[in-house]
Amino acid sequence: MAITVYGIPNCDTVKKARAWLDARGVAYAFHDYKKAGIDEARLRGWAKELGWERLLNRAGTTFRKLPDADKQDLDEDKTVALMLAQPSMIKRPVLDLGGRRLVGFKEAEWAQALAR
Repeated sequence: MAITVYGIPNCDTVKKARAWLDARGVAYAFHDYKKAGIDEARLRGWAKELGWERLLNRAGTTFRKLPDADKQDLDEDKTVALMLAQPSMIKRPVLDLGGRRLVGFKEAEWAQALAR
C-alpha cells in the first residue's frame, strides 16, 4: 500500500503524525504543501470524499486572518479556492492510503486504518 502524508513540515500535528508513523516502521511519502502545492483536482476529490467542512482548518492563523467577507457564505467552490491560494488552510495532516483518506491525526483512527 502506497501511503502519502500531506502537510507542512513545521506543523506540530504533522510532526507528531510523522513521528508516530516512523516509530511503527510505516513507509510513506511526504508531500509538502509549501514546496509542492496541491492541485485542484486532488483537493476537489478530497472535498467530495471527506467534506469541505472537514478539510478547512478554521482554527489556523491563516483562516482567522482572512477578511470577514472571505469567511462568509462558504461553500465547496469558495473553500477550495481559498485552500488552493493558501494551502495552510487545509487541515493537517491528510493521510492518503490510496483507497481512502483520513484528515487530522488521531492515533486510534490511524492505527485501525493501517491495520487493514
